[in-house]
Parts: sequence; C-alpha cells; structure tokens
Amino acid sequence: MNTIKVTIKDKTAIVGLDRGRSNAINAEMVQELSELISSIEKDDNIGGLILTGKEGFFSAGLDLIELYDYDEIQIRKFWKDFLALVGSLATFKKPFLTAINGHSPAGGCVFAICSDYRIMVSGKYIIGLNEIPVGIIVPESIFHLYSFWLGEAKAYRYLLEGKLLSVKEALEDHLIDEIVDEGGLVAAAERQMHKYLQLDRITWQQSKLNLRRELLSKINVDHTESLDLMLRQWWSPSTRSILHTIIQNLQKK
Repeated sequence: MNTIKVTIKDKTAIVGLDRGRSNAINAEMVQELSELISSIEKDDNIGGLILTGKEGFFSAGLDLIELYDYDEIQIRKFWKDFLALVGSLATFKKPFLTAINGHSPAGGCVFAICSDYRIMVSGKYIIGLNEIPVGIIVPESIFHLYSFWLGEAKAYRYLLEGKLLSVKEALEDHLIDEIVDEGGLVAAAERQMHKYLQLDRITWQQSKLNLRRELLSKINVDHTESLDLMLRQWWSPSTRSILHTIIQNLQKK
C-alpha cells in the first residue's frame, strides 16, 4: 500500500495515514482504506481499529491539487467512493478510535467523526468542516455525522460558516474526547481500546450498532441526487475560481 501503513498490536490494527507531509486524501488513499477497512471488519483476529496520521497532520483533507485535474468520470467516481468509505467507517462494528496528530480539517475531520472516540494532541491545530468556503456542497450524510456529536443547531451554524475549531474548542464542543501531549497519543488510544476490548465482543458491537441505528439510516442512502448537485457546483465557474486560488496559495507554501 502506498498511502497507509498498518501495524497489528494486541488484536488492534493501528493504521497510519502516510501520504506526503499532510496526508491529503486522493483516489488512491480512498481505495486503499476501503479495501483495508473491509479486510479488518472480516478478520476475527483483529478486535479494533486505531486510525492515526503523522506529526502535525492527521489529514489536511481532500487533495484539491490532484482533484482539480480529475475529469468528469474521475471526480464522480472519487466522490462516490469517498462517500462509500465514510459509510463503511461509520458502520464499522468493531471499536474504532482516531488518534489525531495535528491539523484535521474537512476530509480529515470526516474520518474522525466516524470513529467512536477521538484523542487529539495539544497544540495550535485545527479541526472541523470548512467545505462551504471552499465551494463544495456539504452532503446531507456529513451533516448527520457532524450533528451526531455536536448537536444539530451547532453543526448547522458551524457548517454554514465553515468554522474550524482549536483543540480546546473541539474538546468543549465534544468534537473530540481527550487531549494529550504528542508523545502519548497512540498510547492513550491503546489504553482506550483496551477498555473496549475487555468487554464482551458481541454485546459491545451490537450495542454500538443499536445506538447508531438512526444515524446509519440517514447515512446509508442513495447519494445519486445529492452527488449530481455537488458535481454541478464543482464544475461551476465560481467554484473553479475558488479552487484555483486555493491551489495557487497551497503551491506557494
């Protein structure tokens, strides 16, 4: 695999996003993660999943530089596969934790809010969903995921303004569950995972699915209509202009 690294420890799959400095999400990462999640789900020797990134970045979100050049077929497939991956992460029945190493806006935040428990390192990092200022229409399923943790009113306000939260704000708003120093991030995730794995497996997993039943019914829907709207806006002159400006700024860094 080119974009992720996997370590198995104490019946836990520790999956590290590993694509460049910022772990930007492209079609290859989506494909590799989708295949891996499916494999872990079926493997009775693996009890849980910890998803992490690298120092400074959990994931900077979608790789806009690469996605900008996708043709109509490629970008439709990307979004279809990305939303399917989000569905797989949200319905993953085993314990799923995210160890957030640093910045986690947009797509990085989406991965995180699929998990059962989020631990983030202290520091001047941000997390949240800023799709609207970028010119991307927010899928309804992403709103439901966000509001599952923040509450509908707060998720609504934050999405419409594209608010990105500091680590402290994220803890106060229950977007994350714990803050630790950099050196103790994965160890803290392993401790939380150990708590889950000590409990009866069937009881824990079925309870998780029961508690998420309403959420999952809103996520696992036909995305065709919303995807058509998203893609029309993606190709609109206004969004292309916003993306072009963002890409120029990214390339200067």
